[in-house]
Amino acid sequence: MKKTKKNIGAMNIVLIIQLTVMLALSLGITKTVTDRTRKNSIEHMSTIAEERSQIIENYVKSAEKTLAAYSNAGEILEVVTNPTDPVAAKNAQNYTEDFSDDVDDLEGIYVSEWNTHVLAHTNSQAVGMTTRTGDSMKALQDAMLAAGDGVYDTGIIMSPASGKQIVSMYKAVYDKSGKPVGLVGLGIYTQGLVDSLNNLTMKGFENANYSMVNVADTKYIFNPVQDKVTTEADNQEIIDLCNKFKGSQSDTSGYFEYTLNGKKNMSIYSYMSDKGWLLMIDDTKSEILSLTSTLRIYLYIFSICCLALMIFFYFINKKQEETARKLTTAVAKNAKTKESLNTAIFKDILTEVNNRVSFSNDFENGKIKNSPDYPYYFTMVNISNFSDVNINYGNDAGDMVLTSTANRLNELFDGFKIYRTGSDEFVISMQMPNSANSYSKVLTTANNALIQLLQPHETSVGQISVNYKMAVVKKSNNVNSSVITSLKDITNRNGVTNPGQIAFVDLDVLR
Repeated sequence: MKKTKKNIGAMNIVLIIQLTVMLALSLGITKTVTDRTRKNSIEHMSTIAEERSQIIENYVKSAEKTLAAYSNAGEILEVVTNPTDPVAAKNAQNYTEDFSDDVDDLEGIYVSEWNTHVLAHTNSQAVGMTTRTGDSMKALQDAMLAAGDGVYDTGIIMSPASGKQIVSMYKAVYDKSGKPVGLVGLGIYTQGLVDSLNNLTMKGFENANYSMVNVADTKYIFNPVQDKVTTEADNQEIIDLCNKFKGSQSDTSGYFEYTLNGKKNMSIYSYMSDKGWLLMIDDTKSEILSLTSTLRIYLYIFSICCLALMIFFYFINKKQEETARKLTTAVAKNAKTKESLNTAIFKDILTEVNNRVSFSNDFENGKIKNSPDYPYYFTMVNISNFSDVNINYGNDAGDMVLTSTANRLNELFDGFKIYRTGSDEFVISMQMPNSANSYSKVLTTANNALIQLLQPHETSVGQISVNYKMAVVKKSNNVNSSVITSLKDITNRNGVTNPGQIAFVDLDVLR
C-alpha cells in the first residue's frame, strides 16, 4: 500500500512538472508568434502607406511634367517674348485650349507676362486679367526664381476660382538671355487622385480609410469626413507628429494608436518630406491585428488540447512505463506540430520563400557572430513601381509577377536563402569567404539574375515586363536585420538598375 501511494505521489509530481513545462512552452510559443505576427502586420500596413505616398508623389510629378511641357511649347515662348503681337496671342490661346483637352482633372492652365498679366488661359474670359500685384506678385516671382528652371509647387490648396481642392504650381519662362519674361500656371483637381487611392483595395483591411495632413499648418488635405478638409486636426497624436516632422528633410513611417467612439484604432503613417505631407491609413486595431488574434486563439486552443491530452493519457495509463511512453509520444508530436507552425509562420504564402519574420529571426540582434574572414553578402531585388502593375493589370497579375520573380531568384541563387521582406522586394543572403573571387561571384550572379528578371513574366493577362532596383552590400560585423534599411536606402537612391550597374557597398567600411 505504501509503495502504491509512493508511486502515485511520484506520478503526480511528474504530471505537475510536465504540465508546468507544457504551459510555459505554450505561452512562450504563443507570445513569440503573436509578437512577430503583430510586427509583420504593422510592417505590411507601413509598406502599403509608403506605396500610397509614392502614388501621391507621382501624381504631383506628373502635373509638374505637364506644366513643364506646356511652358516649352513654341506658341508659349513666342507670346511671352511678344506679348503685344495679336497673332502670337491667338496662337497661344488656341494651343492652350487644345493642350487643355488632353489633361485629365484639369481646373486650368495659363501663360502670363512676368507681371502676371494673363496672355492665354483655358478659360478665355480670364485673358487680360492681372492675377497678382504688389507683395503677392513679388512673393510669387521670388519663389519661381528660386526654383530656377524647375517648377514652384505651392502644394494642395482650395482654389479661389472653383472652390475645389487642387494641386497648384507655377514655372518661370525665360528668354534666350536667361531673363524671366513670363510665367505659366497650372491647377489640377485632386479628386482624380482621391478616386485612384479609393479604388486600390487592401486585402484584409476593407474598413481602412485615408487622411492626409499638411504638417506646416496641421490642416487636413484629405479626410473621409469631407467637412474636415482644410480644418486643423484635433487628434493630439497627429498634432504631435506635425510638430515633430515640421522642417524635417527625411521620409519616415510609423504608427500610433488612439480611441475613437469607444473603439481602439491604429493609424499607420508615412511622412513625405519633400512635400511636407503626412499620409495616414486608419483602421480598427482589431482588423489590422486580426491575424495576430486568430493565431493567438488557435495557439491557445492547441495548448489546451495538448494539456487535456496529457491529463487524459495520464489517467488511462495505470503503469508508469506506459505513462512515460505515451508522454514521450505526445512531446514528440508537439515538437513536430511546433515545427509545422514555425514553417507556416516564417514562409511567405504567395511566393513560398522565407518572409520578413524569418529574416528578423535569422538575423536577430546579437545572433550572428562577427566574422571578418567569412562575411555576409546581401542582395536586394526590388520591383520598380510595382503598384503600377496592380493598377494597370490587376492584383492577380501582380501576384504572378511576384511569384515569377521568386522562382527565377530560386533558380539563380540556388543554395542561398531568399526572403520576401516587403510587398515588392526580396533579399538574398550569402555567406562567403572574404576574397576578390567572392566579390566577383556575387556581382556576376546578381547581374545574371537582373538579366533574367528583365525578361517578360507570364501572367493571366499576357506577358508583363517590369524594371528592378538592385543593390549588394557586404557586412561582417554586427550583422542584423537593419541591413534591410541600408539596402532600401541604396536602391531608392540609385533608382532603376541596368545590367552591369548594380551598386555594391561595403557596410563595414562605412560604419
